[in-house]
Amino acid sequence: MADKPRKSLPPAGRQSEQAMVQQSAAQLPSDYGPFLEDLKTRIQTARVKAALAANREMVLLYWDIGRRILERQKAQGWGAKVVERLAHDLRIAFPDMKGFSRANILYMRAFADAYPDVTIVQQAAGQIPWFHNVVILEKIKDPATRLWYVRKTIEHGWSRAVLVHQIESALHERHGKAVTNFDRTLPAPQSDLARQTLKDPYLFDFLSLAEDAHERDLERGLVEHIRKFLIELGVGFAFVGSQYHLEVEGEDFYLDLLFYHLRLRCFVVIDLKMESFKPEYAGKMNFYLSAVDAQLRHPGDNPTIGIILCKTRKRLIAEYALRNTRTPIGVSEYKLTRAIPAALKSSLPSIKELEKELGHEG
Repeated sequence: MADKPRKSLPPAGRQSEQAMVQQSAAQLPSDYGPFLEDLKTRIQTARVKAALAANREMVLLYWDIGRRILERQKAQGWGAKVVERLAHDLRIAFPDMKGFSRANILYMRAFADAYPDVTIVQQAAGQIPWFHNVVILEKIKDPATRLWYVRKTIEHGWSRAVLVHQIESALHERHGKAVTNFDRTLPAPQSDLARQTLKDPYLFDFLSLAEDAHERDLERGLVEHIRKFLIELGVGFAFVGSQYHLEVEGEDFYLDLLFYHLRLRCFVVIDLKMESFKPEYAGKMNFYLSAVDAQLRHPGDNPTIGIILCKTRKRLIAEYALRNTRTPIGVSEYKLTRAIPAALKSSLPSIKELEKELGHEG
């Protein structure tokens, strides 16, 4: 007869530990919970700082390796064979370390060539992961634009996928370019931040709309792709609702899209138009903002901001329409397709071009 399976019992030490925890829980001081949470926060912060420090040291190491290769290439004519042997020997010497492939060592060389000043590496490029740096090196031509994306990555904590999206959509060319009246309707610190929050144009390349589509089709498409829409809007936008209902003196009004911006500390109303901007759109938005301020705005909130998104807009007409308006409004275009500007084509050589440059046998 087969033995009956025995129920597994926790070890005696485990039982006594659990009993001790249960027994002591009732005897804990009242401030133990907050104290524990504070310690958890401090430990997590320390872990993040340690990870950032380790990343910075690794990026600096890669820069130094690249710099040394550049120096020997110029002074002694090092070629592709030497770099290939160097990659092999480093992998043998440090089998537990990744990153010493021939291609990555060539990236180190390109990285040092792109950032000859170690101070920039310490203060900027070293603050983001190595392969974020590789993406920026590969995709961006201009040194100032390259540094702009490095700093924005630090500021917003972009993942590599989001960084690629922002570069390919030429965010640096659209950032802060909307027509607004923020300098006249908002106090200085908030007006600058609000202006930099808006883009022109917005790119909705994730949508496919027919030629005869209406505003509601555009709105539904954006809501259905809300995650991609939020990435395009930028960091800080929290979705509140679509066709958000407001009642004013017994009449019903509906906001196309309503958001709350966490950094600006204000509601943001977005009005969608499938045609060119018209001056009367500013008057309608002014009404919406007044109603939201009266009905939704909390005492600690800043004034509500409006964004009118149009298929096209003429800058001077938009500027005139906003000139004497007292509520903060921005006007931007949107596009349903994107074309990557030629300016984003990297001036850095590709891996094949680097190998060709190092092609002599040295």
